[in-house]
Amino acid sequence: MEKLERVDPRVDPGVPVEETRPDWLSEVEGVLETLNQGVIIADDCHRIIHANEIFLEMTERRMDEILGRTSTEMFPPEDLPVLAEHIAEGDSTGRNRFEFYLPLKNGLRLPVVVSARRVEDPDGREFAIITFTDITEQKRAENELRDANTLLEKRQREIDEELTLASRVQQSLAPKSLHWGDLRVEAHYQPVRTIGGDFGLVTPSDSGYLNLLVCDVSGHGISSALVANRIYTETMSQIEQGTSLASMLRHLNHFVIHNIGSSVFYFTLAAARISRDDRSLEFVGAGHPPGFVVHPGEKPQYLESRSLVLGFLEEAVSGEATIEMPLRSGDRVVLYTDGLTENFNAKQEMLGVDGLAEIVQETSLLPLPEMKKGILDRVTQYREGPPQDDVSLVLIEVS
Repeated sequence: MEKLERVDPRVDPGVPVEETRPDWLSEVEGVLETLNQGVIIADDCHRIIHANEIFLEMTERRMDEILGRTSTEMFPPEDLPVLAEHIAEGDSTGRNRFEFYLPLKNGLRLPVVVSARRVEDPDGREFAIITFTDITEQKRAENELRDANTLLEKRQREIDEELTLASRVQQSLAPKSLHWGDLRVEAHYQPVRTIGGDFGLVTPSDSGYLNLLVCDVSGHGISSALVANRIYTETMSQIEQGTSLASMLRHLNHFVIHNIGSSVFYFTLAAARISRDDRSLEFVGAGHPPGFVVHPGEKPQYLESRSLVLGFLEEAVSGEATIEMPLRSGDRVVLYTDGLTENFNAKQEMLGVDGLAEIVQETSLLPLPEMKKGILDRVTQYREGPPQDDVSLVLIEVS
């Protein structure tokens, strides 16, 4: 230690590093070799006075290649400003921890976490103990994760584009508002997701009938939308052929059982056919919430389903599936899906069919467009939280 008292490298940095080596270093070398991290010790001029074997292996260097050198001498000029900032922070606070790299002889870079701490020996000399933790595997995992995320983001963009197109297709299946002779129709459709399993149609025929239908395919999302699209196509084919509503139900039920056949999917529907000439109504329902016929201000008359849910049983359609009744001037027919009735308030009370019937009666005094808006607004006010199901609504008014 006499040499250390005579020579202060802060005054003369040119003194060989061997002469600045403290006595206590030989006592800790064995401990440093037991660590699984690279370790160097630097004096107060930032010169390396010791490195353990792990550090030498990490950098692919010999001891004589690094002793007496500063760490900055091993790094390319473009990275020195960043390294200098980290060193300055360590000098200021006495410790530092940051992510960086060790340059290898072959030009590659070994990613590491650097932890530095300044200590003072009994003679008042300051030294820095710096550890290097190899994070190659962590970086490889991060890169693989980044690449995977990039691919996922690309795929998500593709899916979003496909869903946007699917949504436009789905909207084409939504029932449309219409003014046909003395019949006026207001319609609304809103899937709970981008696309859904509800669909509807409002289709006048050359034979003087207005065909109306709402259908609810079980489930939500792409699979339900695909099934709904297929049922829609088959339904339109039946209507264009002039098939009776009861026969149409039997055909659709048979078609789904034998062509789509799945225990996952089933569907319900309500369909009406109104004669423009004699204002008569023909109605069928299969496992669907009842439709309503309401005269403004009066209590609605329920149009109950007489057939079972479709897509399960061959005999689901009743032999007396059809309801027929005359309509008066001013009557309104309401068809909808259960996205309107299966809503719960803050007390977990469901609105239900009777609750919706009350709303229909109270709004029936409004003009038809305002009645539609009133029904939707009242249901939204009743519901606690966001909607949980697709919504279709069709209102028909007889002038």
